[in-house]
Amino acid sequence: MQSPGRTVPLLVLCAVSFAAGVLLRENRLTAQVAERERRLMAQFPTVAELLALAVGAGEGPVAALDRVAVRCRGEMADEIGRVLADIRTGTPVATALDAWAARSGLPAVARFAEAMAVAVDRGTPLAAVLHAQAADAREAGRRLLIESGARREVLMMVPVVFMILPVTILFAFWPGVVGLNLVTP
Repeated sequence: MQSPGRTVPLLVLCAVSFAAGVLLRENRLTAQVAERERRLMAQFPTVAELLALAVGAGEGPVAALDRVAVRCRGEMADEIGRVLADIRTGTPVATALDAWAARSGLPAVARFAEAMAVAVDRGTPLAAVLHAQAADAREAGRRLLIESGARREVLMMVPVVFMILPVTILFAFWPGVVGLNLVTP
Protein backbone atom coordinates (compact mmCIF):
# COMPACT_ATOMS: atom_id res chain seq x y z
CA MET A 1 0.00 0.00 0.00
CA GLN A 2 1.44 3.37 -1.03
CA SER A 3 1.15 6.43 1.15
CA PRO A 4 0.32 9.73 -0.56
CA GLY A 5 2.25 11.65 2.10
CA ARG A 6 5.58 10.44 0.69
CA THR A 7 4.98 11.95 -2.76
CA VAL A 8 5.83 15.54 -1.86
CA PRO A 9 9.17 14.74 -0.11
CA LEU A 10 10.17 12.53 -3.05
CA LEU A 11 9.34 15.30 -5.53
CA VAL A 12 11.37 17.78 -3.46
CA LEU A 13 14.25 15.29 -3.34
CA CYS A 14 14.08 14.86 -7.13
CA ALA A 15 14.04 18.65 -7.67
CA VAL A 16 16.98 19.20 -5.32
CA SER A 17 18.91 16.35 -6.95
CA PHE A 18 18.21 17.80 -10.40
CA ALA A 19 19.35 21.27 -9.32
CA ALA A 20 22.48 19.85 -7.70
CA GLY A 21 23.27 17.87 -10.86
CA VAL A 22 22.87 20.94 -13.05
CA LEU A 23 25.06 23.06 -10.77
CA LEU A 24 27.76 20.38 -10.53
CA ARG A 25 27.82 19.93 -14.31
CA GLU A 26 28.00 23.69 -14.83
CA ASN A 27 30.88 23.88 -12.37
CA ARG A 28 32.70 21.03 -14.13
CA LEU A 29 32.22 22.62 -17.56
CA THR A 30 33.54 25.93 -16.26
CA ALA A 31 36.60 24.16 -14.87
CA GLN A 32 37.16 22.38 -18.19
CA VAL A 33 36.93 25.66 -20.11
CA ALA A 34 39.39 27.31 -17.74
CA GLU A 35 41.80 24.39 -18.10
CA ARG A 36 41.55 24.50 -21.90
CA GLU A 37 42.20 28.24 -21.90
CA ARG A 38 45.20 27.69 -19.64
CA ARG A 39 46.60 25.09 -22.04
CA LEU A 40 45.97 27.39 -25.02
CA MET A 41 47.77 30.28 -23.35
CA ALA A 42 50.68 28.02 -22.38
CA GLN A 43 51.15 26.95 -26.03
CA PHE A 44 50.38 30.30 -27.61
CA PRO A 45 53.81 32.02 -27.38
CA THR A 46 55.58 29.03 -28.90
CA VAL A 47 53.07 28.70 -31.74
CA ALA A 48 53.21 32.44 -32.44
CA GLU A 49 57.00 32.34 -32.61
CA LEU A 50 56.95 29.28 -34.90
CA LEU A 51 54.50 31.02 -37.23
CA ALA A 52 56.67 34.14 -37.25
CA LEU A 53 59.77 32.10 -38.04
CA ALA A 54 58.04 30.15 -40.80
CA VAL A 55 56.71 33.31 -42.44
CA GLY A 56 60.07 35.03 -41.96
CA ALA A 57 61.71 32.10 -43.75
CA GLY A 58 59.62 32.85 -46.84
CA GLU A 59 56.59 30.61 -46.48
CA GLY A 60 53.11 31.93 -47.15
CA PRO A 61 50.55 32.21 -44.37
CA VAL A 62 48.74 28.97 -45.25
CA ALA A 63 51.99 27.01 -45.61
CA ALA A 64 53.21 28.42 -42.29
CA LEU A 65 49.95 27.45 -40.59
CA ASP A 66 50.22 23.98 -42.11
CA ARG A 67 53.83 23.57 -40.97
CA VAL A 68 53.00 24.63 -37.42
CA ALA A 69 49.88 22.43 -37.27
CA VAL A 70 51.93 19.40 -38.36
CA ARG A 71 54.83 20.08 -35.99
CA CYS A 72 52.84 20.97 -32.86
CA ARG A 73 50.55 18.98 -30.63
CA GLY A 74 47.84 20.20 -28.31
CA GLU A 75 44.95 22.63 -28.21
CA MET A 76 46.59 25.36 -30.28
CA ALA A 77 47.54 22.91 -33.03
CA ASP A 78 43.92 21.72 -33.10
CA GLU A 79 42.72 25.32 -33.49
CA ILE A 80 45.16 25.89 -36.34
CA GLY A 81 43.96 22.64 -37.87
CA ARG A 82 40.40 24.01 -37.82
CA VAL A 83 41.59 27.18 -39.54
CA LEU A 84 43.34 25.09 -42.20
CA ALA A 85 40.24 22.94 -42.65
CA ASP A 86 38.19 26.10 -43.22
CA ILE A 87 40.74 27.39 -45.73
CA ARG A 88 40.86 24.08 -47.59
CA THR A 89 37.07 24.01 -47.91
CA GLY A 90 37.12 27.35 -49.74
CA THR A 91 36.87 29.94 -46.99
CA PRO A 92 39.16 32.92 -47.64
CA VAL A 93 42.22 33.05 -45.39
CA ALA A 94 41.23 36.34 -43.73
CA THR A 95 37.72 35.04 -43.02
CA ALA A 96 39.04 31.79 -41.54
CA LEU A 97 41.44 33.75 -39.32
CA ASP A 98 38.62 36.07 -38.24
CA ALA A 99 36.52 33.01 -37.35
CA TRP A 100 39.43 31.71 -35.26
CA ALA A 101 39.58 35.04 -33.45
CA ALA A 102 35.84 34.93 -32.79
CA ARG A 103 35.77 31.40 -31.41
CA SER A 104 39.00 31.52 -29.40
CA GLY A 105 37.58 33.47 -26.46
CA LEU A 106 41.08 34.54 -25.42
CA PRO A 107 42.01 38.18 -26.04
CA ALA A 108 45.65 37.44 -26.90
CA VAL A 109 44.76 34.74 -29.43
CA ALA A 110 41.99 36.89 -30.89
CA ARG A 111 44.39 39.85 -31.34
CA PHE A 112 46.93 37.54 -32.96
CA ALA A 113 44.42 36.05 -35.39
CA GLU A 114 42.92 39.45 -36.23
CA ALA A 115 46.36 40.98 -36.83
CA MET A 116 47.26 38.06 -39.06
CA ALA A 117 43.95 38.41 -40.96
CA VAL A 118 44.47 42.15 -41.44
CA ALA A 119 48.04 41.57 -42.66
CA VAL A 120 46.90 38.92 -45.12
CA ASP A 121 43.94 41.00 -46.28
CA ARG A 122 45.87 44.25 -46.77
CA GLY A 123 49.11 42.72 -48.00
CA THR A 124 51.28 44.19 -45.27
CA PRO A 125 54.50 42.39 -44.33
CA LEU A 126 53.28 39.42 -42.36
CA ALA A 127 56.64 38.51 -40.83
CA ALA A 128 56.95 41.83 -38.99
CA VAL A 129 53.38 41.60 -37.72
CA LEU A 130 53.89 38.02 -36.51
CA HIS A 131 57.19 38.84 -34.77
CA ALA A 132 55.50 41.74 -32.95
CA GLN A 133 52.57 39.52 -31.98
CA ALA A 134 54.95 36.77 -30.80
CA ALA A 135 56.77 39.31 -28.61
CA ASP A 136 53.41 40.43 -27.20
CA ALA A 137 52.48 36.80 -26.53
CA ARG A 138 55.76 36.19 -24.68
CA GLU A 139 55.22 39.36 -22.63
CA ALA A 140 51.65 38.32 -21.81
CA GLY A 141 52.91 34.91 -20.70
CA ARG A 142 55.56 36.55 -18.56
CA ARG A 143 52.95 38.85 -17.02
CA LEU A 144 50.63 35.91 -16.25
CA LEU A 145 53.52 34.06 -14.62
CA ILE A 146 54.35 37.05 -12.42
CA GLU A 147 50.68 37.46 -11.43
CA SER A 148 50.42 33.77 -10.62
CA GLY A 149 53.57 33.99 -8.52
CA ALA A 150 52.15 36.95 -6.60
CA ARG A 151 48.94 35.05 -5.84
CA ARG A 152 50.84 31.99 -4.72
CA GLU A 153 53.12 34.11 -2.56
CA VAL A 154 50.10 35.19 -0.55
CA LEU A 155 48.91 31.58 -0.30
CA MET A 156 52.33 30.51 0.92
CA MET A 157 52.02 32.95 3.80
CA VAL A 158 48.99 31.10 5.23
CA PRO A 159 50.98 28.22 6.79
CA VAL A 160 53.58 30.65 8.09
CA VAL A 161 51.04 32.90 9.75
CA PHE A 162 48.75 30.22 11.12
CA MET A 163 51.19 27.41 11.98
CA ILE A 164 54.80 28.51 12.28
CA LEU A 165 54.25 31.97 13.80
CA PRO A 166 52.06 30.75 16.71
CA VAL A 167 54.58 28.02 17.55
CA THR A 168 57.42 30.55 17.46
CA ILE A 169 55.53 32.90 19.74
CA LEU A 170 54.74 30.01 22.06
CA PHE A 171 58.43 29.06 22.23
CA ALA A 172 59.39 32.68 22.87
CA PHE A 173 56.89 33.37 25.64
CA TRP A 174 56.54 29.94 27.29
CA PRO A 175 59.81 30.10 29.26
CA GLY A 176 58.82 33.53 30.58
CA VAL A 177 55.38 32.32 31.65
CA VAL A 178 56.88 29.29 33.39
CA GLY A 179 59.49 31.50 35.09
CA LEU A 180 56.81 33.89 36.33
CA ASN A 181 54.77 31.00 37.71
CA LEU A 182 57.84 29.67 39.59
CA VAL A 183 58.76 33.06 41.09
CA THR A 184 55.30 34.25 42.12
CA PRO A 185 53.62 32.36 44.99
